[in-house]
Amino acid sequence: MSDKKVTLTVTGETPVELDVLQGTLGQDVVDVRSLGSKGLFTFDPGFTSTASCESKITYIDGDEGILLHRGYPIDQLATQSNYLEVCYILLNGEAPTQEQFEEFRTIVTRHTMIHEQITRLFHGFRRDSHPMAVMCGVTGALAAFYHDSLDVNLERHREIAAFRLLSKMPTVAAMCYKYSIGQPFVYPRNDLSYAGNFLHMMFATPCEEYTVNPVLERAMDRILILHADHEQNASTSTVRTAGSSGANPFACIAAGIASLWGPAHGGANEACLRMLEEISHKDHIPEFVKRAKDKNDSFRLMGFGHRVYKNYDPRATVMRETCHEVLNELGMKDDLLEVAMELEHIALNDPYFIERKLYPNVDFYSGIILKAMGIPSSMFTVIFAMARTVGWIAHWKEMHDEGMKIARPRQLYTGYAQREFESNLPK
Repeated sequence: MSDKKVTLTVTGETPVELDVLQGTLGQDVVDVRSLGSKGLFTFDPGFTSTASCESKITYIDGDEGILLHRGYPIDQLATQSNYLEVCYILLNGEAPTQEQFEEFRTIVTRHTMIHEQITRLFHGFRRDSHPMAVMCGVTGALAAFYHDSLDVNLERHREIAAFRLLSKMPTVAAMCYKYSIGQPFVYPRNDLSYAGNFLHMMFATPCEEYTVNPVLERAMDRILILHADHEQNASTSTVRTAGSSGANPFACIAAGIASLWGPAHGGANEACLRMLEEISHKDHIPEFVKRAKDKNDSFRLMGFGHRVYKNYDPRATVMRETCHEVLNELGMKDDLLEVAMELEHIALNDPYFIERKLYPNVDFYSGIILKAMGIPSSMFTVIFAMARTVGWIAHWKEMHDEGMKIARPRQLYTGYAQREFESNLPK
């Protein structure tokens, strides 16, 4: 019970006393669970003012630009850690010892292969299918191949499923790309890092040697870290909702992938690149910036500002540095990259953008990096999904480990009241 209370008064009714819950960080939360028994519900479209669960994984303070994973600041994790260490932290709550990390890495790297029959499953898709459509379908189908550990009530089965998903998602993601361009699948190499192995499966071919560039490898590792989890966003909430019914983990992650595909969520960096293609040349930028400032014009600059971060996106600071490292390493001259760099300069110096805190966000920089690496925009959200899988798994596991209740939101009904039915069809 909480010492802090809120009293809700409805005209003509007995006042309702509600507990106020306090977390480690963040706003106090009014516990409205008892309202249903009083004949009342809250109305909160989009759940922007509703805590749907209790979690110990990730904390965001959008006003202050803070993102913590298990208490560790995202900038420290991105610059001092690696993706698999961050995965361990998200799944287990603490930073691993050297021995724990080596054991964790060994398990992940030894399960990167997927069942050979799954390679035939890809051939049921059209070659021009969007890679996210293929990824969503193949991920859900994994339950048909790894059905020996689908009892979500057993902790050991949940652990096995978590490792399988974390290990196999880079393989599935790279296969989505290879299939779309008509190249043979490349098997994983367990001597490479998580990010290095993914780049190798993406770009290696049987006819020539491919050496992973360490600058690009580190950039990919940071992209994975910066997208690993982001609290109760749309896709994570989808995974939790699907999981609350007891659905198997592969189905839950497939549901998360479907949610992530939306342009307002994981598709934002793909939309950002389309915007750069629309601008096409830096000489056209003044015209588009003018349109962006015109509230009567429907054009919007993608990749600037963030719904959650009202100050700045803490992930973008690291991503900006990484972006420039990659561009310097590759020494690329490209019209779209020049457009992006000029837009960045304007956003960081133009009073209009500064006053409205429309800073370049993580989607802006990650899209530029991925394009510079030679990755098509259709693969951007696939890579996002690969990175976010560990966050989805962590929330799915937490929900099961701590007990759960099936999700069942209520509604404010505004349709017809009860009425008599009379058929208009001929008797």
